[in-house]
This record gives sequence, structure tokens and C-alpha cells, in this order.
Amino acid sequence: MVETMITQASSAAKAIAGEITLSDSCADSMKRWRQIFGLKQTVLARRMSLSPSVISDYESGRRTSPGTCFVKRYVESLVDYDMEHGGAVVGKFMTSQPTDAIKRITEFDGLVPCRKFLDLVDGVILANKKLIAGASLRGYTVIDSISAILNFSGNDFQKIYGMNSQRALVFTKVKMGRSPMIAVKVTQPKPGLIVLHGLGPESVDDLAIHIAEKEKIPLVISRIASEEELIERLRVKLG
Repeated sequence: MVETMITQASSAAKAIAGEITLSDSCADSMKRWRQIFGLKQTVLARRMSLSPSVISDYESGRRTSPGTCFVKRYVESLVDYDMEHGGAVVGKFMTSQPTDAIKRITEFDGLVPCRKFLDLVDGVILANKKLIAGASLRGYTVIDSISAILNFSGNDFQKIYGMNSQRALVFTKVKMGRSPMIAVKVTQPKPGLIVLHGLGPESVDDLAIHIAEKEKIPLVISRIASEEELIERLRVKLG
């Protein structure tokens, strides 16, 4: 059990460090991950033997982008703190085996443009079209929305993020789109893209679109006929 936790912590640290390094804004990504792990700047600075002003400068962008060595120390400090306090956060980002609710979960070897993913799901953009241009993904998760609503706890919902939050969440069997968007709104982290399947653009609840816009998450409707075809197309093209 201890060895498994250590392996999970190491994998989580590498994935998070990679996301920070490849993100459009290292500063924002660093701050977001620190908040997810629940550390104050002063606590993190003390663990890294730095002044809190150094952490603040990097997270605000006042300093130039940190090098990979600094990002590695930064993330390892977050992960080590979490492991010392039970590993609750690290456990949320581990890749899960498919369940009745999680139909498929995949991590990419590299970055996949959002535009490519949009084409694969035959998507119609409903919110935040400008955010898709130039954006990329590091994985995707297909979720049966009905099963998730009936069976998921708060901790279970975190499992859909696998090893990286820079991913597309594809919700199937959607009737209005409100429930998936509310679930995303009240949890951390936030995905890079949300795809709804099972309804037409005209059937999407206005609240779902409003939440997507407020949370700055691109929202897309997939026009692929069946859930099976959608999953198979993603599997063949992206793994």
C-alpha cells in the first residue's frame, strides 16, 4: 500500500509539473494547483526555504517564467505536503479504471489541439468559442451523465480528471446539460473542454451555457449519432 501511494505521488507530480510547464500561463497554473492542494503561499515558501514574496512573484507573473527545476521543486513540495497529510488530493488525480459512469479515460502522449478534438466529436460550439483557438488537451474522459448523477460522490467526481485536468470531459446521455455543468462548477480543477452528447443545441439549458461562460470553459455539443460511435471514434483516433 505504501509503495503504491509513493508511485501515485510520483506520477501525480510529473503530470502536474508537465501541465504547468506546457500551460499558456505558468503563473496562473502554479497558483491554481497550490490552491487545489490547499497551501497558503507562506506555508509553501517555508517548505521550499524561500521568501513568500518569491512564490507571490512567480504566481503573479512579476518574475519571468520559472525554469523546470523550480517547477519540479514547487510541485514536489505540494505533493509531499499532501502525502504527509493523508494523500487526499493526490488520490483524486489518479487514473481510474472505467466504471459504469466512467466509460473511457485516456491520457495523451502529447498535446492534442482542441480543434482536432472538436472535429472528431463533430462538435458545435455553444460557449467560449475564442478560448478553443490555440488551446490544447492532454486527455479525455467519457462519462455516462445519468450513472454519474445517481452514483457519484464528490470524491468520485474528481476521478474523471485522471492524471491531468487539461482534458475534455465528454458527458453522454445528456438531456438538458444543467446537471453536468453544475457538477463542474462546484468542483476543482476545471477541464479544458466540455462536450455534451445526446441532445441538440436547441435543447441545452440556458443555465448550462451561463455556467460555461462564467467559468470560462468551452462548451460543445457532439452531433455524432450514438454513444458507441462517439467512444469508438475517439478510441481509434486518440487512444
